[in-house]
Amino acid sequence: MNCPSFSLDNKTALVTGASRGIGQAIALALAQAGAEVIVTARDKSSLEETAALIAESGGIYHVDILDVCDPESIAACFEKAGSRLNILVNNAGIEEVRPSLDVDLLLWDRILGTNLRGGFFCAQAAASRMIRENKDPRGGVILNLCSLTSEVGIPTAVPYGASKSGLLGMTRALAAEWGPMGIRVNGIGPGYFQTAMTAPFYADADWQDRMLGKIPLGRFGRMEDLMGAAVFLCSDAAAYVTGQVLYVDGGTLAAL
Repeated sequence: MNCPSFSLDNKTALVTGASRGIGQAIALALAQAGAEVIVTARDKSSLEETAALIAESGGIYHVDILDVCDPESIAACFEKAGSRLNILVNNAGIEEVRPSLDVDLLLWDRILGTNLRGGFFCAQAAASRMIRENKDPRGGVILNLCSLTSEVGIPTAVPYGASKSGLLGMTRALAAEWGPMGIRVNGIGPGYFQTAMTAPFYADADWQDRMLGKIPLGRFGRMEDLMGAAVFLCSDAAAYVTGQVLYVDGGTLAAL
């Protein structure tokens, strides 16, 4: 009996929203684990830093444009990936904090359209190729970026929380539907991580103190904390794991 491999050698992964933050970290982690990584974003030039980090680590990468809100962009990007695609990381997402009484249709559609609708149709495009074209007997992997708001309510973040709760439900439903076809669908739920999207919160020292008081491990997350979790869920070491969300949150949910 041997421990299953955490290696992603001979795998091809596509990461949405890979230009910065969590998407960039996961793309780098998958490349360092041996995967050939297709890094995507709406603006190709925004991926230069991610590409440079992967190149410095000796990884293999390709850069492509992908707007997850545009069905034509999704079709074109996944057509290029074709039969070599083994892994999809649905990371692209946006957030805007706004009191719920001030949320308008434009904001609702923009957040849900990116985070949830975009995630679903990218998953659909990936799965259709994994099922029809991928000859890997180990099947394919879809990893969705969920959130603590998939589980708990956060005031002034209703559209975002609705989108991330939707991703949790989508993860479970797709895992049940696509499991018989060899596709595993899981999620990662980051806790408190400082990114460009969350930077305004971290500018408030009082907010930082309040949040740290909720985290049993006593610190905010670092990008490295997500990298190993992503590699595990995308690897053969997680071959019997599907329909799950791994919360990388320093114990925050456990302490509620």
